Amino acid sequence: MFRLFFRILAVFALAIAVVMAVIDATRSIAADALTFTPLGESWYAVSPDTLNLAQAVIQRYTFPFIWDPVIIQILTLPGWLVFFALSLIFYIVGYRRRRTVLA
Repeated sequence: MFRLFFRILAVFALAIAVVMAVIDATRSIAADALTFTPLGESWYAVSPDTLNLAQAVIQRYTFPFIWDPVIIQILTLPGWLVFFALSLIFYIVGYRRRRTVLA
């Protein structure tokens, strides 16, 4: 049951990664230079309130140093890369190994 859940999450994360990669590719073609949109910028454009809420929750209910060096570094990475990595992690967690039959 949980493996199916993680595999579905992997598909959604991969779909978001592909959409964000296509947007970055379109912007790169239009600008005639490589441009990558950071995850934080995309998140702020979609929902700035939830970005501020996430910062407040992480700093208040976990260790405050998690936000500044760790989460800030993740938010500066390209969005497609972060969602592709999440998709890979979810797929690995939800992967079902094939049983080998010993003859």
